[in-house]
Amino acid sequence: MKKFVMAAIGGTVAGALISTQIAAPLLAQEAAKPVSVYEQLDLFGDIFERIRQDYVEQVDDKKLIEAAINGMLSSLDPHSSYLPPDDYTDMKVQTRGSFGGLGIEVTQEEGFVKVVSPIDGTPAAAAGIQAGDFITHVDGESVLGLTLDQAVDKMRGPVGSEITITVVREGTPEPFDVAITRDTIKLTAVKSRVEGTTVVLRITTFNDQTFSNLEENLKKSVEEAGGIDKVNGFVVDLRNNPGGLLTQAISVSDAFLNAGEIVSTRGRRAEESERFNATPGDLAQGKPMVVLINGGSASASEIVTGALQDHRRAIVVGTKSFGKGSVQTVIPIQGEGAMRLTTARYYTPSGRSIQALGIAPDIVVEQPAPQPAVEGEEDKATPRSEADLRGVLSNDSMTEDEKRQAEEELKKAEEAAKLRLEDYQLAYAIDILKGLSAMAPAAPAAPAN
Repeated sequence: MKKFVMAAIGGTVAGALISTQIAAPLLAQEAAKPVSVYEQLDLFGDIFERIRQDYVEQVDDKKLIEAAINGMLSSLDPHSSYLPPDDYTDMKVQTRGSFGGLGIEVTQEEGFVKVVSPIDGTPAAAAGIQAGDFITHVDGESVLGLTLDQAVDKMRGPVGSEITITVVREGTPEPFDVAITRDTIKLTAVKSRVEGTTVVLRITTFNDQTFSNLEENLKKSVEEAGGIDKVNGFVVDLRNNPGGLLTQAISVSDAFLNAGEIVSTRGRRAEESERFNATPGDLAQGKPMVVLINGGSASASEIVTGALQDHRRAIVVGTKSFGKGSVQTVIPIQGEGAMRLTTARYYTPSGRSIQALGIAPDIVVEQPAPQPAVEGEEDKATPRSEADLRGVLSNDSMTEDEKRQAEEELKKAEEAAKLRLEDYQLAYAIDILKGLSAMAPAAPAAPAN
Protein backbone atom coordinates (compact mmCIF):
# COMPACT_ATOMS: atom_id res chain seq x y z
CA MET A 1 0.00 0.00 0.00
CA LYS A 2 1.57 3.26 -1.13
CA LYS A 3 1.95 5.64 1.78
CA PHE A 4 2.62 9.33 2.31
CA VAL A 5 4.35 9.14 5.67
CA MET A 6 4.19 11.55 8.55
CA ALA A 7 5.24 11.26 12.18
CA ALA A 8 3.13 13.16 14.57
CA ILE A 9 1.79 14.27 17.83
CA GLY A 10 -1.74 13.26 18.43
CA GLY A 11 -4.22 16.07 18.82
CA THR A 12 -4.58 19.10 16.68
CA VAL A 13 -5.66 22.52 17.67
CA ALA A 14 -6.89 25.66 16.26
CA GLY A 15 -3.68 26.06 14.50
CA ALA A 16 -1.70 23.03 15.47
CA LEU A 17 0.07 20.57 13.26
CA ILE A 18 -1.30 17.08 12.84
CA SER A 19 1.39 14.47 12.54
CA THR A 20 0.56 11.24 10.87
CA GLN A 21 0.96 9.28 7.70
CA ILE A 22 -1.45 9.12 4.79
CA ALA A 23 -2.43 5.85 3.19
CA ALA A 24 -4.61 4.65 0.30
CA PRO A 25 -8.41 4.51 0.78
CA LEU A 26 -9.70 1.94 3.21
CA LEU A 27 -10.75 -1.21 1.38
CA ALA A 28 -13.59 -3.43 2.46
CA GLN A 29 -12.40 -6.51 4.25
CA GLU A 30 -13.88 -9.66 2.69
CA ALA A 31 -12.61 -12.09 5.27
CA ALA A 32 -15.34 -13.81 7.23
CA LYS A 33 -15.96 -12.37 10.69
CA PRO A 34 -17.06 -14.30 13.76
CA VAL A 35 -20.79 -14.32 14.32
CA SER A 36 -20.32 -12.55 17.64
CA VAL A 37 -19.03 -9.46 15.81
CA TYR A 38 -22.19 -9.27 13.70
CA GLU A 39 -24.29 -9.71 16.83
CA GLN A 40 -22.53 -6.70 18.32
CA LEU A 41 -23.14 -4.73 15.14
CA ASP A 42 -26.82 -5.64 15.38
CA LEU A 43 -26.75 -4.29 18.94
CA PHE A 44 -25.28 -1.04 17.63
CA GLY A 45 -28.01 -0.83 15.01
CA ASP A 46 -30.73 -1.40 17.64
CA ILE A 47 -29.36 1.36 19.87
CA PHE A 48 -28.99 3.73 16.91
CA GLU A 49 -32.64 3.20 15.92
CA ARG A 50 -33.85 3.61 19.50
CA ILE A 51 -32.01 6.94 19.78
CA ARG A 52 -33.48 8.14 16.48
CA GLN A 53 -37.00 7.27 17.56
CA ASP A 54 -37.09 7.98 21.30
CA TYR A 55 -34.48 10.60 22.18
CA VAL A 56 -36.04 13.72 23.67
CA GLU A 57 -34.94 15.84 20.71
CA GLN A 58 -34.53 15.04 17.03
CA VAL A 59 -30.98 13.98 16.24
CA ASP A 60 -28.83 14.44 13.14
CA ASP A 61 -28.14 10.93 11.82
CA LYS A 62 -24.81 11.92 10.28
CA LYS A 63 -23.54 13.57 13.47
CA LEU A 64 -24.67 10.60 15.54
CA ILE A 65 -22.76 8.14 13.36
CA GLU A 66 -19.67 10.36 13.29
CA ALA A 67 -19.77 10.57 17.09
CA ALA A 68 -19.98 6.77 17.32
CA ILE A 69 -17.03 6.36 14.94
CA ASN A 70 -14.96 8.92 16.83
CA GLY A 71 -15.81 7.28 20.14
CA MET A 72 -14.65 3.92 18.80
CA LEU A 73 -11.34 5.36 17.57
CA SER A 74 -10.61 7.62 20.54
CA SER A 75 -11.11 4.68 22.89
CA LEU A 76 -7.98 3.08 21.41
CA ASP A 77 -5.37 5.71 22.32
CA PRO A 78 -5.04 9.53 22.51
CA HIS A 79 -3.95 9.84 18.86
CA SER A 80 -6.55 7.80 16.95
CA SER A 81 -9.63 9.73 15.85
CA TYR A 82 -12.15 10.42 13.11
CA LEU A 83 -11.53 13.38 10.79
CA PRO A 84 -14.69 14.85 9.27
CA PRO A 85 -14.24 16.28 5.75
CA ASP A 86 -13.43 19.82 6.95
CA ASP A 87 -10.87 18.60 9.49
CA TYR A 88 -9.28 16.32 6.92
CA THR A 89 -8.94 19.24 4.50
CA ASP A 90 -7.44 21.39 7.29
CA MET A 91 -4.93 18.67 8.10
CA LYS A 92 -3.69 18.50 4.51
CA VAL A 93 -3.36 22.29 4.41
CA GLN A 94 -1.48 22.36 7.73
CA THR A 95 1.25 20.05 6.50
CA ARG A 96 1.96 22.59 3.75
CA GLY A 97 2.87 25.14 6.42
CA SER A 98 0.04 27.70 6.51
CA PHE A 99 -3.23 27.55 8.44
CA GLY A 100 -5.50 29.52 10.74
CA GLY A 101 -5.63 29.25 14.52
CA LEU A 102 -3.78 29.84 17.77
CA GLY A 103 -0.50 28.08 17.04
CA ILE A 104 -0.42 25.31 19.64
CA GLU A 105 -0.06 21.55 19.42
CA VAL A 106 -2.16 19.63 21.94
CA THR A 107 -3.05 16.22 23.25
CA GLN A 108 -5.53 15.07 25.88
CA GLU A 109 -4.74 13.99 29.41
CA GLU A 110 -7.10 13.27 32.31
CA GLY A 111 -9.99 14.74 30.33
CA PHE A 112 -8.33 18.11 29.79
CA VAL A 113 -6.45 19.54 26.83
CA LYS A 114 -2.68 19.50 27.42
CA VAL A 115 -0.35 21.75 25.46
CA VAL A 116 2.48 19.79 23.87
CA SER A 117 4.11 22.98 22.63
CA PRO A 118 3.38 26.47 21.36
CA ILE A 119 4.70 27.19 17.87
CA ASP A 120 7.26 29.96 17.47
CA GLY A 121 5.94 33.29 16.24
CA THR A 122 2.25 32.46 16.78
CA PRO A 123 -0.45 34.14 18.92
CA ALA A 124 -0.22 31.36 21.54
CA ALA A 125 3.56 31.77 21.88
CA ALA A 126 3.20 35.57 22.11
CA ALA A 127 0.57 35.13 24.84
CA GLY A 128 3.00 33.08 26.94
CA ILE A 129 1.40 29.63 26.57
CA GLN A 130 3.92 26.99 27.64
CA ALA A 131 4.48 23.28 27.01
CA GLY A 132 2.76 21.32 29.78
CA ASP A 133 -0.04 23.85 30.33
CA PHE A 134 -3.55 22.40 30.77
CA ILE A 135 -6.48 24.15 29.10
CA THR A 136 -9.57 23.61 31.24
CA HIS A 137 -12.07 26.13 29.81
CA VAL A 138 -12.64 27.86 26.48
CA ASP A 139 -14.53 31.15 26.72
CA GLY A 140 -15.72 30.09 30.18
CA GLU A 141 -17.01 26.66 29.08
CA SER A 142 -15.35 23.55 30.52
CA VAL A 143 -13.67 21.13 28.12
CA LEU A 144 -13.96 18.27 30.61
CA GLY A 145 -15.90 15.43 29.02
CA LEU A 146 -15.29 16.58 25.45
CA THR A 147 -13.24 14.60 22.97
CA LEU A 148 -10.02 16.22 21.81
CA ASP A 149 -11.53 17.11 18.44
CA GLN A 150 -14.57 18.68 20.13
CA ALA A 151 -12.31 20.77 22.35
CA VAL A 152 -10.26 21.78 19.32
CA ASP A 153 -13.41 22.83 17.49
CA LYS A 154 -14.19 25.20 20.36
CA MET A 155 -10.80 26.85 19.92
CA ARG A 156 -11.21 27.34 16.19
CA GLY A 157 -12.75 30.49 14.79
CA PRO A 158 -12.36 33.33 12.31
CA VAL A 159 -8.97 35.01 11.97
CA GLY A 160 -8.97 38.19 14.05
CA SER A 161 -11.51 36.93 16.60
CA GLU A 162 -10.57 36.69 20.27
CA ILE A 163 -10.71 33.63 22.48
CA THR A 164 -10.15 33.34 26.24
CA ILE A 165 -8.71 30.08 27.54
CA THR A 166 -8.33 29.10 31.18
CA VAL A 167 -4.92 27.64 31.94
CA VAL A 168 -3.65 25.47 34.80
CA ARG A 169 0.15 25.56 35.07
CA GLU A 170 2.43 23.56 37.34
CA GLY A 171 3.95 25.84 39.95
CA THR A 172 1.14 28.40 39.62
CA PRO A 173 -1.33 28.06 42.51
CA GLU A 174 -4.48 29.23 40.72
CA PRO A 175 -5.87 28.81 37.20
CA PHE A 176 -5.65 31.95 35.09
CA ASP A 177 -7.24 33.28 31.91
CA VAL A 178 -5.34 34.10 28.73
CA ALA A 179 -6.92 36.12 25.92
CA ILE A 180 -5.59 35.25 22.45
CA THR A 181 -6.50 36.68 19.05
CA ARG A 182 -6.73 34.04 16.35
CA ASP A 183 -4.50 34.56 13.33
CA THR A 184 -3.27 32.88 10.17
CA ILE A 185 -0.33 30.72 11.16
CA LYS A 186 2.46 30.74 8.60
CA LEU A 187 5.22 28.43 9.66
CA THR A 188 8.83 29.07 8.83
CA ALA A 189 10.15 25.59 9.38
CA VAL A 190 13.81 26.54 9.90
CA LYS A 191 15.53 29.72 11.03
CA SER A 192 19.26 30.13 11.50
CA ARG A 193 21.72 32.60 12.93
CA VAL A 194 25.39 32.83 13.85
CA GLU A 195 26.37 33.17 17.51
CA GLY A 196 30.10 33.89 17.61
CA THR A 197 31.50 31.00 15.58
CA THR A 198 28.52 28.69 16.16
CA VAL A 199 25.66 28.20 13.68
CA VAL A 200 22.29 27.85 15.43
CA LEU A 201 19.55 26.04 13.45
CA ARG A 202 16.10 26.49 14.96
CA ILE A 203 13.66 23.88 13.56
CA THR A 204 10.08 24.67 14.58
CA THR A 205 8.18 21.97 12.70
CA PHE A 206 8.53 19.16 10.17
CA ASN A 207 6.42 20.17 7.18
CA ASP A 208 6.96 19.97 3.43
CA GLN A 209 9.52 22.78 3.56
CA THR A 210 11.73 21.67 6.46
CA PHE A 211 14.63 19.95 4.70
CA SER A 212 14.90 22.53 1.91
CA ASN A 213 14.75 25.32 4.52
CA LEU A 214 17.48 23.56 6.51
CA GLU A 215 19.81 23.32 3.52
CA GLU A 216 19.24 26.93 2.54
CA ASN A 217 19.63 28.39 6.04
CA LEU A 218 22.66 26.28 6.92
CA LYS A 219 24.48 27.36 3.75
CA LYS A 220 23.59 31.00 4.34
CA SER A 221 24.82 31.00 7.95
CA VAL A 222 28.06 29.17 7.10
CA GLU A 223 28.79 31.83 4.48
CA GLU A 224 27.97 34.54 7.03
CA ALA A 225 30.44 32.96 9.47
CA GLY A 226 33.19 33.11 6.84
CA GLY A 227 33.10 29.52 5.63
CA ILE A 228 32.95 26.09 7.23
CA ASP A 229 36.54 26.41 8.53
CA LYS A 230 35.43 29.37 10.67
CA VAL A 231 32.51 27.42 12.23
CA ASN A 232 33.22 25.58 15.50
CA GLY A 233 29.99 23.58 15.41
CA PHE A 234 26.21 23.52 15.00
CA VAL A 235 23.32 23.71 17.47
CA VAL A 236 20.08 22.10 16.27
CA ASP A 237 17.32 23.59 18.41
CA LEU A 238 14.29 21.27 18.56
CA ARG A 239 12.73 22.70 21.71
CA ASN A 240 8.93 22.96 21.54
CA ASN A 241 8.91 21.28 18.12
CA PRO A 242 5.77 19.08 18.16
CA GLY A 243 6.66 16.93 15.16
CA GLY A 244 5.27 16.60 11.66
CA LEU A 245 6.20 14.61 8.56
CA LEU A 246 8.19 11.44 9.15
CA THR A 247 9.79 11.78 5.73
CA GLN A 248 11.17 15.18 6.72
CA ALA A 249 12.48 13.87 10.06
CA ILE A 250 14.36 11.18 8.13
CA SER A 251 15.77 13.75 5.67
CA VAL A 252 16.94 16.06 8.48
CA SER A 253 18.62 13.16 10.29
CA ASP A 254 20.22 12.01 7.04
CA ALA A 255 21.58 15.53 6.51
CA PHE A 256 24.05 14.98 9.37
CA LEU A 257 24.73 11.22 9.07
CA ASN A 258 26.85 9.38 6.52
CA ALA A 259 25.55 5.87 7.13
CA GLY A 260 23.51 3.66 9.44
CA GLU A 261 19.91 3.30 10.46
CA ILE A 262 17.90 6.44 11.19
CA VAL A 263 14.64 4.94 12.46
CA SER A 264 12.54 1.80 12.14
CA THR A 265 8.78 1.36 12.40
CA ARG A 266 7.13 -1.86 13.56
CA GLY A 267 3.44 -2.53 13.18
CA ARG A 268 1.18 -5.36 14.20
CA ARG A 269 2.39 -7.56 11.36
CA ALA A 270 6.08 -8.24 10.81
CA GLU A 271 5.83 -7.68 7.05
CA GLU A 272 4.78 -4.08 7.67
CA SER A 273 8.02 -3.21 9.49
CA GLU A 274 10.24 -0.65 7.77
CA ARG A 275 13.81 0.57 8.24
CA PHE A 276 15.18 3.88 7.00
CA ASN A 277 18.92 4.30 6.50
CA ALA A 278 21.22 7.28 6.03
CA THR A 279 23.00 8.01 2.77
CA PRO A 280 26.54 9.45 2.39
CA GLY A 281 26.90 13.20 2.91
CA ASP A 282 27.01 15.43 6.00
CA LEU A 283 25.91 19.06 5.62
CA ALA A 284 27.85 19.91 8.79
CA GLN A 285 31.01 18.31 7.34
CA GLY A 286 31.83 16.48 10.55
CA LYS A 287 31.72 19.56 12.80
CA PRO A 288 30.59 18.95 16.40
CA MET A 289 26.87 19.20 17.05
CA VAL A 290 24.55 19.81 20.00
CA VAL A 291 20.81 19.08 19.88
CA LEU A 292 18.54 21.04 22.24
CA ILE A 293 15.28 19.40 23.44
CA ASN A 294 12.64 19.89 26.11
CA GLY A 295 9.23 18.55 27.12
CA GLY A 296 7.69 20.13 24.02
CA SER A 297 9.94 18.17 21.64
CA ALA A 298 7.80 15.35 20.28
CA SER A 299 7.51 12.66 17.64
CA ALA A 300 9.51 13.71 14.53
CA SER A 301 11.75 15.81 16.80
CA GLU A 302 12.44 12.73 18.89
CA ILE A 303 13.24 10.70 15.77
CA VAL A 304 15.96 13.19 14.79
CA THR A 305 17.28 13.44 18.34
CA GLY A 306 17.34 9.67 18.82
CA ALA A 307 19.16 9.08 15.54
CA LEU A 308 21.87 11.67 16.21
CA GLN A 309 22.24 10.56 19.83
CA ASP A 310 22.48 6.83 19.08
CA HIS A 311 25.09 7.43 16.37
CA ARG A 312 27.03 9.70 18.77
CA ARG A 313 26.80 12.41 16.15
CA ALA A 314 25.48 15.01 18.58
CA ILE A 315 25.41 15.78 22.29
CA VAL A 316 21.81 16.13 23.48
CA VAL A 317 21.21 18.95 25.96
CA GLY A 318 18.09 20.18 27.76
CA THR A 319 15.27 18.29 29.48
CA LYS A 320 13.42 15.03 28.73
CA SER A 321 11.36 15.03 25.53
CA PHE A 322 7.60 14.41 25.28
CA GLY A 323 7.67 10.65 24.60
CA LYS A 324 5.49 10.22 21.51
CA GLY A 325 6.76 6.99 19.95
CA SER A 326 3.84 5.93 17.76
CA VAL A 327 2.97 6.44 14.09
CA GLN A 328 -0.49 7.31 12.82
CA THR A 329 -1.89 6.53 9.38
CA VAL A 330 -4.54 8.83 7.95
CA ILE A 331 -6.84 6.64 5.85
CA PRO A 332 -9.34 8.37 3.54
CA ILE A 333 -12.84 6.89 3.80
CA GLN A 334 -16.14 7.42 2.03
CA GLY A 335 -17.76 10.80 2.43
CA GLU A 336 -14.45 12.71 2.00
CA GLY A 337 -13.48 12.25 5.65
CA ALA A 338 -10.68 10.14 7.07
CA MET A 339 -9.69 8.09 10.07
CA ARG A 340 -6.43 8.65 11.90
CA LEU A 341 -5.31 5.28 13.26
CA THR A 342 -2.22 4.35 15.25
CA THR A 343 -0.57 1.65 13.14
CA ALA A 344 3.03 1.34 14.35
CA ARG A 345 5.64 2.21 16.93
CA TYR A 346 8.95 3.69 15.89
CA TYR A 347 12.37 2.77 17.28
CA THR A 348 15.68 4.61 17.38
CA PRO A 349 18.77 3.02 15.75
CA SER A 350 19.72 1.25 18.99
CA GLY A 351 16.29 -0.42 19.04
CA ARG A 352 14.76 1.60 21.87
CA SER A 353 11.18 2.79 21.92
CA ILE A 354 10.66 6.19 23.51
CA GLN A 355 6.89 5.71 23.80
CA ALA A 356 5.72 7.31 27.08
CA LEU A 357 9.37 7.56 28.18
CA GLY A 358 10.85 10.33 26.06
CA ILE A 359 14.50 10.86 25.23
CA ALA A 360 16.79 11.64 28.14
CA PRO A 361 19.40 14.31 27.34
CA ASP A 362 23.09 13.49 27.67
CA ILE A 363 23.35 16.64 29.80
CA VAL A 364 20.26 17.79 31.71
CA VAL A 365 20.01 21.58 31.65
CA GLU A 366 16.88 23.30 32.94
CA GLN A 367 15.78 26.63 31.51
CA PRO A 368 15.55 29.06 34.47
CA ALA A 369 12.29 30.93 34.81
CA PRO A 370 12.58 34.60 33.81
CA GLN A 371 13.43 36.78 36.78
CA PRO A 372 11.53 40.06 37.18
CA ALA A 373 13.68 43.14 36.94
CA VAL A 374 14.54 44.72 40.28
CA GLU A 375 13.58 48.39 40.42
CA GLY A 376 16.63 50.64 40.40
CA GLU A 377 19.00 47.81 39.48
CA GLU A 378 19.77 49.33 36.09
CA ASP A 379 21.02 52.46 37.84
CA LYS A 380 23.79 50.67 39.68
CA ALA A 381 27.26 51.92 38.78
CA THR A 382 29.36 49.68 36.58
CA PRO A 383 32.11 48.02 38.67
CA ARG A 384 35.40 49.89 38.36
CA SER A 385 38.61 48.28 37.16
CA GLU A 386 42.28 49.26 37.17
CA ALA A 387 41.79 50.94 33.79
CA ASP A 388 39.25 53.36 35.35
CA LEU A 389 41.66 54.73 37.93
CA ARG A 390 43.13 58.18 37.48
CA GLY A 391 46.79 58.18 36.42
CA VAL A 392 46.77 54.46 35.59
CA LEU A 393 49.95 53.03 34.08
CA SER A 394 49.66 52.03 30.43
CA ASN A 395 50.14 48.46 29.25
CA ASP A 396 53.44 48.43 27.37
CA SER A 397 53.35 44.72 26.44
CA MET A 398 50.60 44.95 23.79
CA THR A 399 50.53 46.56 20.39
CA GLU A 400 47.51 48.58 19.30
CA ASP A 401 46.33 45.65 17.17
CA GLU A 402 46.63 43.30 20.15
CA LYS A 403 44.69 45.73 22.34
CA ARG A 404 41.99 45.97 19.68
CA GLN A 405 41.80 42.16 19.49
CA ALA A 406 41.55 41.92 23.28
CA GLU A 407 38.69 44.43 23.27
CA GLU A 408 36.88 42.43 20.55
CA GLU A 409 37.26 39.21 22.57
CA LEU A 410 35.91 41.00 25.65
CA LYS A 411 32.93 42.21 23.63
CA LYS A 412 32.23 38.63 22.48
CA ALA A 413 32.44 37.41 26.08
CA GLU A 414 29.96 40.10 27.16
CA GLU A 415 27.56 39.08 24.36
CA ALA A 416 27.84 35.45 25.50
CA ALA A 417 27.03 36.52 29.06
CA LYS A 418 23.97 38.40 27.78
CA LEU A 419 22.82 35.29 25.89
CA ARG A 420 23.03 33.27 29.12
CA LEU A 421 20.44 35.63 30.62
CA GLU A 422 18.19 35.44 27.56
CA ASP A 423 18.44 31.70 26.79
CA TYR A 424 20.49 29.70 29.27
CA GLN A 425 20.08 26.35 27.50
CA LEU A 426 21.27 27.72 24.16
CA ALA A 427 24.21 29.47 25.80
CA TYR A 428 25.14 26.19 27.50
CA ALA A 429 25.04 24.37 24.14
CA ILE A 430 27.29 27.00 22.55
CA ASP A 431 29.72 26.77 25.48
CA ILE A 432 30.00 23.00 24.91
CA LEU A 433 30.99 23.60 21.29
CA LYS A 434 33.51 26.24 22.38
CA GLY A 435 35.05 23.73 24.75
CA LEU A 436 35.21 21.01 22.10
CA SER A 437 36.78 23.47 19.67
CA ALA A 438 39.39 24.54 22.22
CA MET A 439 40.38 20.90 22.82
CA ALA A 440 40.53 19.96 19.13
CA PRO A 441 44.05 19.27 17.84
CA ALA A 442 45.56 22.08 15.83
CA ALA A 443 45.70 21.62 12.08
CA PRO A 444 49.15 20.46 10.89
CA ALA A 445 51.37 23.21 9.55
CA ALA A 446 51.88 23.35 5.80
CA PRO A 447 55.19 21.81 4.75
CA ALA A 448 57.98 24.26 3.94
CA ASN A 449 59.01 24.60 0.30
